[in-house]
Amino acid sequence: MARIAIGGFLHETNCFVPMRTDYAYYNNGGEFPPLARGVEVIERTIGAPFGMSGFLDEMGDEHELVPLIWGHAGAGGYITDDCFERIVGELVGMLSKAMPVDAVYLDLHGAMCSETFPDAEGELLRRVRACIGIDIPLVITLDYHVNITQQMVDNCDGMAIYLTYPHVDRQHTGGRSAVLLKRVLTDGIPRFKALRRIPFLLPLNFQCTLVEPTKAIIEASVAAESGDVLNLSYGAGFPPSDLAECGPAVVCHAFTQEAADRNADMLEAMILEREAAFAEPLLDTDDAVAQAMDLAAAADKPVIIADTQDNPGCGGTCDTTGLLASLHRQGAKGVAMCVMWDGEAAQAAHDAGIGNTISIDLGGKHDIPGDQPFSGTFEVIALSDGRFTTTGKSIPGRKVNLGPTAVLKIEGIQIVVASRRMQAYDQDIFRHIGIDPSAQKILALKSTCHFRADFDPIAEKTLIALAPGAHIVDPRVYPYQYLREGVRLLPEGAAHERGR
Repeated sequence: MARIAIGGFLHETNCFVPMRTDYAYYNNGGEFPPLARGVEVIERTIGAPFGMSGFLDEMGDEHELVPLIWGHAGAGGYITDDCFERIVGELVGMLSKAMPVDAVYLDLHGAMCSETFPDAEGELLRRVRACIGIDIPLVITLDYHVNITQQMVDNCDGMAIYLTYPHVDRQHTGGRSAVLLKRVLTDGIPRFKALRRIPFLLPLNFQCTLVEPTKAIIEASVAAESGDVLNLSYGAGFPPSDLAECGPAVVCHAFTQEAADRNADMLEAMILEREAAFAEPLLDTDDAVAQAMDLAAAADKPVIIADTQDNPGCGGTCDTTGLLASLHRQGAKGVAMCVMWDGEAAQAAHDAGIGNTISIDLGGKHDIPGDQPFSGTFEVIALSDGRFTTTGKSIPGRKVNLGPTAVLKIEGIQIVVASRRMQAYDQDIFRHIGIDPSAQKILALKSTCHFRADFDPIAEKTLIALAPGAHIVDPRVYPYQYLREGVRLLPEGAAHERGR
């Protein structure tokens, strides 16, 4: 029986939003469980939809597990140095006290940037490796939007990356990590590695794994994992993270260098030959609303408008009002929108009570260029404490606490207003507060792709709207400081030049 230290520290960092992600955000919890230590790591993740959850399921009681610290936060701005040092320092300190161990498993994201370390996971792994030495195997789970760096590859002995976007395999990926680690414990550490960096960035809207060209790439990576290949991993990258090695990449850990190079080259070639096929239509907000209204007039199912640039899952503020303003201006009816983050508005609704009206400035509180609060008189339709458990296909079983939440109605538009941010990936956000999403004409969702797993089955059509927001879809707009020169900012686009 091996003695395996386990832990995790997850964040998807949008370096171009003004907010910072601090220690309190991890410690208090909300959409994710609060920071867990020791046995709490197991208690708060077992049976849940996290990489750690799947790892625990697969390992069972086969080996002795030594839980360290585990923290998960939603996407947002830079991790503060205080937050990074406190959590990483505690993780490494607990690991030092737990020594000797036979292996380490870490549940990570792969697109974390701290105020000091653009490659925050690489720095975390460097410190862990310094603690355990080169002969203790270290296996990690990573998000599909990982920006794989050389430092990350150098300091781990195997990795499993989500295979899906929408991410419906978080738990499964943790289980895959456990399988990899069990093989390493049996067969030894795979000392041979190959990293291939793709020379263009992929906006998240172009990364969906349900369709080509990505579907075939994922299938090929899975098919290659046998024999001398421990893992062949594809990460699509997270363009809003500002670091030199941002973007898609392929990694192979293998038991021979020939196998590592051959398989990494094969997957790289597949991606490069499909470069031109990675795009989908992106609409001006008014065009998206006009099209949605036309489609909804004759449809039996709701038309979805994805407010992709205000997706809190990518670091958006979750409170921009451009799409709401367009819907109201064009007289859209039968609309339900979620989630609008405005704790003051939610509290005002609770103070007023159901059936009463409030005149407020809703949202628009974070100085996003082109955005402003939406002023109006709203009827309070419904109230809740914001607590529910997700049951949808994207992330089932998550216990959510949005704080005081309300449904505010203005003319033909109902808006779910919450005291905490949450991406609109689950129909229960609507249902828990009395809205049947399938009965609406138009659903306005602050999300990019995750909503598709739960909402596509009830949708007539999905349109992507580019309202003002912190999650800029087009990487050409980002003021990168650290991104390497020469990478194409879009498939078949112009090469990046620093300072331009």
